[in-house]
Amino acid sequence: MAVLQKDKLKERLLENYSDELDHSGVSGERMASRLSLLSEIGVTTDGGSCRIGFSTEERQAKELVKSWMQEAGLVVREDEAGNIIAVFAGIHPNEPVVLSGSHLDSVPNGGHFDGPLGVLCALEVAEAWKESGYQPHRSYEMIIFSDEEGARFNGGLTGSQAFTGELKMEQQLKLRDGEGKPFEQVVREYGLAANRFLDAKRDITEIAAFIEVHIEQGKVLENKDVPVGVVTGIAGPKWIKFSFKGSADHAGNTPMYDRKDALVASSWFVYELSGIPKEVSPTAVATAGKVEVFPNGINVIPGQAAVYVDMRDISEESVATLSEKIIQKAQEAAQLHGIAVEYNETLDVAPVPIQTEMQHLLLRAAEEMKLTPVLLPSGAAHDTMVLARYVPAAMLFVRSQGGISHHPDEWTTLDDCVQAVHVLKKAIESLVSR
Repeated sequence: MAVLQKDKLKERLLENYSDELDHSGVSGERMASRLSLLSEIGVTTDGGSCRIGFSTEERQAKELVKSWMQEAGLVVREDEAGNIIAVFAGIHPNEPVVLSGSHLDSVPNGGHFDGPLGVLCALEVAEAWKESGYQPHRSYEMIIFSDEEGARFNGGLTGSQAFTGELKMEQQLKLRDGEGKPFEQVVREYGLAANRFLDAKRDITEIAAFIEVHIEQGKVLENKDVPVGVVTGIAGPKWIKFSFKGSADHAGNTPMYDRKDALVASSWFVYELSGIPKEVSPTAVATAGKVEVFPNGINVIPGQAAVYVDMRDISEESVATLSEKIIQKAQEAAQLHGIAVEYNETLDVAPVPIQTEMQHLLLRAAEEMKLTPVLLPSGAAHDTMVLARYVPAAMLFVRSQGGISHHPDEWTTLDDCVQAVHVLKKAIESLVSR
């Protein structure tokens, strides 16, 4: 794909757009224009997005959306973690608010919908209210969370964790980016102070509910030919590093029967790994996404091999079972090949179920729009999984063409984007009218 020309994304989005979706103050042309303008910030040579967390490009994207929020008459502020919050005041502003939003940062060569769609859907609700003269009972807030993807420091969810008070600053201050810059320096150059991050913590009693719109990043909705889906739970990632230890010997002088090849053992383990999740649940997954070989010489039998496994499911019990089975398989691989294996857990994020009441809220909103959404889990982490530990929360997935995500070819039609706005608007109105 060539580098995006100005308004190229807008033209493609509007090409087959159904104008009948423009009603109740919602504008497809406005959504297309804004998605296109954001796509020009940090555009890559492949036509993708590169707006990593706490970068100049992420800052530029935030400032652009802030200008749209202000044009819509909203009161906008930035908290100590760089989260952008815009308020549409309700008749009773002292009541707990309803919150919606997502993020604007991306992976190094990602797409143009992951994150920005949720931000712009939340903003479009306010634009529609402004146009129609709607006044909510309680206040509505839109939020742009900082550094959701975690591409800079191999972490993520930084803004939402600061917002809820989950962020562990002792660990955060130890982080360095790919250039060796410490976290404290990076955020200082971004215009923030690391020693103020914990001041971003919000009083959770001020929030009535949170809803995030996000592209599915999978093929379930496409296969079922529906534009939106309601998330039932968010899988928590658990990462384990398996270190297989054999003997590094000469590739020519060591006979095959006398080898302790760590790579062979780890390869058998990786092959067997793919069959384990289905033994646990229909929603369980496991991936060996990173492998390191030592000493990594063409004429040396690998003496050590490290396999990093990412495992996920939407319940803690099934993740525990999955982890146990995978560890047993690694130990079996080592025993079969006469070598040793050690394992070390490097990440463990608890999965988050979505409250049934919040699922039904989105289902009812979709049905009012004459849609029949499907229920589906989220295998990826989102800011919602952080918020859902503290407040009623929900996620609305939007169809992804080909299931492609974190790639320049990521695509969601404008029809699907705007239908998601209408569903979100119905759901938000139900919440703010209570």
